[in-house]
Amino acid sequence: MNSILNLKRFYAITLALVLGVMSGSCETDELEDPSIENVNNELALTVSEENLELEERFMGNELGFTWSTGTNRGTGAAIMYTLEIDLAGSDFSDPLITLVEGEKNRYLASIDHGTLNHRLLNSGLDAGKVYDLEARLTAEVADPAVEDQVSKKAFSVATYKPVSSKLFIVGDASPNGWDISNATKLTAANQRGVFIYEGKLTEGNFKFAVSQDDCFCQDFYTKDADDDNKIVYNEGGSGEDIQWAVTEEGNYRLRVDLLNKTIEITPVEDAPFDRLWIVGDATKSGWDINNPAAFERSEEDPFVFTYEGNFNPGSFKILAGETGDFCGEWYRPLENGQAPVDGSVEQRAGCEPDYNWTVTEETAGRYRVSLNTGNNTIKFTPVDLYIVGDGSPSDWDINTPMALTYDSGDFVFNGELGGINPTGEFKFSKSVGDWCNGEWIVSAENGQAVTNPEHITAIGCVGPDNKWKLQEGDAGSYEIRINLDTDNMTITKL
Repeated sequence: MNSILNLKRFYAITLALVLGVMSGSCETDELEDPSIENVNNELALTVSEENLELEERFMGNELGFTWSTGTNRGTGAAIMYTLEIDLAGSDFSDPLITLVEGEKNRYLASIDHGTLNHRLLNSGLDAGKVYDLEARLTAEVADPAVEDQVSKKAFSVATYKPVSSKLFIVGDASPNGWDISNATKLTAANQRGVFIYEGKLTEGNFKFAVSQDDCFCQDFYTKDADDDNKIVYNEGGSGEDIQWAVTEEGNYRLRVDLLNKTIEITPVEDAPFDRLWIVGDATKSGWDINNPAAFERSEEDPFVFTYEGNFNPGSFKILAGETGDFCGEWYRPLENGQAPVDGSVEQRAGCEPDYNWTVTEETAGRYRVSLNTGNNTIKFTPVDLYIVGDGSPSDWDINTPMALTYDSGDFVFNGELGGINPTGEFKFSKSVGDWCNGEWIVSAENGQAVTNPEHITAIGCVGPDNKWKLQEGDAGSYEIRINLDTDNMTITKL
């Protein structure tokens, strides 16, 4: 988060310098805003970091560029900017990256570290090396009598090799022994580079492979010689083949963090159930006992299950064990008609007493439900959605952003976009007060047109930090409807 604040300070200071230069020009004494096009200013490009070492742990951090307006020689003609990145000393005939292409009224740009690394590697550069790069800013004036202006800025970038998106446990302590082609796959957590295994381990050894390729020459993660809680990356099977040893058969939980190169090994008790479902006409499951919506089991605590969804007026209860049996295992409230509030639950099999939670018109909304099967308690947390960004009424205030209205399963924004910045950006948050806490609803591509509703879910600061971007003429009144259950979004200009 500090890097985000530093980048914002960088933008603010640079923009202040741009405005200061303009106000000091004898030909532009009346100009106060760099969007005014009758300008006479030397084109100058600035980069936020001149020696950048990329790390996957901080892939959401951003490299920023800002620039002054350049000049149109008093013609009043628009100035269009193009910003490209290439290897130092190149002629930019085929640049590695084009960040801005032919845009006017644009004086800053940024690229997150993860995207920068990905695009550099996709352009043919190698991981784990330092490259001298150059950014070139070209200012093209709409009046052909005014020649193009160019400003360049040199900087260096150290690339990294992204960690594997898959991980497998192999060894005589693991479920499938040393047969790599049938190695057990770990579960990817909601945190980049983190994988979870929970299950039985027998006496023996184990380590981790990045694929099921039946070759011990592939990449492995093994134990650090000096610390059982740290892992070592052995590329191509290189390095010391030090394995973890299991001395007592039992159920274990393994949490492997490839970015921080750590492992947590924890013996676990058996939870009473390994699956839960929500059933009832208050939920999207309806009373379909055969295909209800499932809870998600916690990666941190096998006794805790979480479900998030829209709750309409109606009733519901929680099924455990197996589906298809209304007289099977259930978690129910202690009283029939209980409101969706925190409290205790009762677990029992059978059809009676058939106690249910009841949702009314007043309590309808979206909730995150957390059921602890270890102590039989339940927690209901209302879920809201907020709009954030300088293209929205909230600006970049994460502490008191504007909340969307809940309407029969939809979160609805009705208001002005572009009132603060007519070419600003916006995205949607499920939480307030912390950029890195919770989930975001972001555009499928960064800088996406405001009329394009394609979107994805991003976790905290892990990213990607995509945003919708208003273009010139987009500002105005909009209705945006987002249904998190159906994953449907509509954007309508009013």
